[in-house]
Amino acid sequence: MEFQLLGPFEARHEGERVLTGTRRQERCLLSALLLGAGRVVTTGRIIDLLWDGGPPASARGTVHTYIGRLRARLRPYGLRVDTRHDGYVLDPGGHTIDAQDFTELVRRAGSAGDGAERVRLYDRALALWRGPLLADDADDRLRERLGGPLGELRLSALEQRAEAQLELGAHDRVVADLTPLAGAHPGRERLVAAQMTGLYRSGRQAEALELYRATRTALVTRLGIEPGDRLSTLHDRILRGDPRLNRPAPPVYAVRVGEEWLPWSTSGEPALEFCNTYAGWNSLPRPGSEWLRTYRTLAVWAGHLDLAENWLVAGLLKQARQRPQEANAVLEEGRELRARLYACLTDPQDGRAFKAVADAAEDAAKVSVFVRGEDRLGRWRLSPSAGLRLPVLAVARSASELLGDPRRFTVRACPGKGCGWLFPDHSGRRRWCSLGTCGKETSGS
Repeated sequence: MEFQLLGPFEARHEGERVLTGTRRQERCLLSALLLGAGRVVTTGRIIDLLWDGGPPASARGTVHTYIGRLRARLRPYGLRVDTRHDGYVLDPGGHTIDAQDFTELVRRAGSAGDGAERVRLYDRALALWRGPLLADDADDRLRERLGGPLGELRLSALEQRAEAQLELGAHDRVVADLTPLAGAHPGRERLVAAQMTGLYRSGRQAEALELYRATRTALVTRLGIEPGDRLSTLHDRILRGDPRLNRPAPPVYAVRVGEEWLPWSTSGEPALEFCNTYAGWNSLPRPGSEWLRTYRTLAVWAGHLDLAENWLVAGLLKQARQRPQEANAVLEEGRELRARLYACLTDPQDGRAFKAVADAAEDAAKVSVFVRGEDRLGRWRLSPSAGLRLPVLAVARSASELLGDPRRFTVRACPGKGCGWLFPDHSGRRRWCSLGTCGKETSGS
């Protein structure tokens, strides 16, 4: 069965609406069980939800009656409501609950490193939202007590999707999505800031400034506070016509290759540089710390590091357009290999990490060929038969060479806050990576 709680309550079985004759309180009770699927919902909580602190003397008996009716209605569709201690638990089995799907998609979107993938997942999550929770059955008070965090999660998803869209240059979509919302939620400064930025990039500077004035008036009138630093700084930049607002900011320490931003080289060693496609090993993830945003970036990076010829990279990009899901899976495999390789190089005792890198290196050996280059020297290369995995396997082969060489003992991790990039230190005296900024930042703090 499919249960839709985000909007008017609906239950469907094989596409047909069912449970249409249930009473409003029975639908609310079922919704409470669905929102807590797999967990016990106590009888006391059910009574509190249905009667809001003023239950009749017969409340427990009435709840028992409602449960009996729901069991009879749900049984033909394979759903069970079991009695546990002083409450009830609904076994979700293989059934679909839109509120659960929404929460899971938002969680996945928040952890996605690729901006386009974040937008795609947020789009899927927000498409499930057909209106307020139980729009036809619950008032605002019941809705808040039953699923208050869902409304907050939706607004957060809208904010984060808008920021990802701005990173991708999709300011027109931000304006379209947020126009009905920014004025209604002046306290959501991230949301208002995203809308102001989208308006400014769309050539609508006056509307962006007007939105700021309306937001400020609402905050002062309702809450007695001024806008925070985020909004006030953005307002000043829009007033000045700051040209940097016209485009997404590039990553720090980046070089442009074709249409992709790639990290600066710090060592020239492919295995180390692969680890350095993530900035921030020493801190929590920050915006811009992930360079491997898409499979396209991974393939272009492999070409830039001479792990694949240009004609091979062009072929990989074509394959990625034709098979996007497979390309995304390879991208995730690459990120996982990167984390394992980093662990190998920073903790030689990590046997599990070494085994993961070794497995990938063995896969690479199966599709490697020995060829002669333009310099007439022979070298190992990955065969095109490696398919979309070619960049990942090429890194694994390079990693195997480094891990089998005493050079690996010269590898250091930059101790700079928010850095952690790897670099070879043959002298034994270097402390910071070759960017030369980490030590200065730390010593000045």
